Amino acid sequence: MKLWEKGLKTDEKIDRFTVGNDRELDLLLAKYDVMASKAHCSMLASIGLLSEEESKAILAELDAIALSIEEGTFTIEEEFEDMHSKIEYLLIQKLGDTGKKIHTARSRNDQVLVAIQLYIKEELKTVMQQVHDLFNLLLDLADTHKKVLLPGYTHLQVAMPSSFGLWFSAYAESLVDDMILLRAASAIADQNPLGSAAGYGSSFPIDRAMTTKELGFATLKYNVVAAQMGRGKVEVSTARALASVGATLAKLSMDICLYMNQNFNFISFPDDLTTGSSIMPHKKNPDVFELVRAKCNVIQALPNELSMLLTNLPSGYHRDLQLTKNSLVPAMQELKACLDILTFSLRKIEVKKDILEDPKYDLLFTVDALNELVKDGMPFRDAYKEIAFQVEKGAFQSSKDAVHTHIGSIGNLCLEEIRQKMERFSK
Repeated sequence: MKLWEKGLKTDEKIDRFTVGNDRELDLLLAKYDVMASKAHCSMLASIGLLSEEESKAILAELDAIALSIEEGTFTIEEEFEDMHSKIEYLLIQKLGDTGKKIHTARSRNDQVLVAIQLYIKEELKTVMQQVHDLFNLLLDLADTHKKVLLPGYTHLQVAMPSSFGLWFSAYAESLVDDMILLRAASAIADQNPLGSAAGYGSSFPIDRAMTTKELGFATLKYNVVAAQMGRGKVEVSTARALASVGATLAKLSMDICLYMNQNFNFISFPDDLTTGSSIMPHKKNPDVFELVRAKCNVIQALPNELSMLLTNLPSGYHRDLQLTKNSLVPAMQELKACLDILTFSLRKIEVKKDILEDPKYDLLFTVDALNELVKDGMPFRDAYKEIAFQVEKGAFQSSKDAVHTHIGSIGNLCLEEIRQKMERFSK
């Protein structure tokens, strides 16, 4: 069954190519199509296009379909093009002519739009909660290990003293930026497109304000053409937010892989979080973090992939837009998995406390020594040359005591201020 069938058979090869993997993806989206169908049904009854009895019957069957989706028994067989055709088929099977009325005043176009936007809204809520959980964990780790120093690097060369407090809280505050973009993406998706039909509205006197309220959207996409132009644009906005989170997680994972390396040996994890080698019995590999890095790097390509899909498309619906699901839905699931495994793993991180005892880190404190000379009255450029001379002659010595007090430094991490910033942008 296809919603656009006119009694003419489509070649099986064409059918396979045009449907693609929609049936599989639609199993994740079907509950949102049911939600939208329920709101649409109630609206049709309110304007007299369905009787009260018809509306009650349709709503009851939609509830039964929703239960089958929740229980995992809902399927989309090959004879159905997508979730929309299967759901309408089930209504017709149960209710006959009454079931045939559900498609009144809507198109598959706005069915897809509203289902995807409801999906994005709900999934982004989950992602934002996961980001918040990881943020809280990172701040807790920063507080726990705030006095443990470690080397800071520029150009991958030993540079200046840092600390685990600074490292953990840096990634926590970076997640605040990601949260801002996630909130923005959620706000873009939080506009009801239902009622735009094929992109040009309907001659039926539909009540779009009612469906907006029924579905819990913050507002509606008023212009019906603008609603259809949102197809793809909403997904790109979401992809940019996901990519931002992905960039943070990929960089954190790279740091973890580097710091676990025996030549660094700053951190470790219990054996049950690492993997081994098929021929080297001593290996404890950071496969989890390497895979997070890889998956999140792929996610960072998602905005460009979707943007290229939309390039030069005029207004109105085009079948190209079907492919947005292929990219967005799996990426959303991958990012949630990466957030989950990182939070799980970081709870078990073990921090080495005597890293700077190694002589190779003695030069970390040249800037601090230089600054002390400046405080004693020596011009900065002369102090710089003096310390450089000591380093060149092998005469530089330092107490390895970093006294940094300004906002955001080793000695003043501002963890509470960072926490408050996240709370401000999480609302």
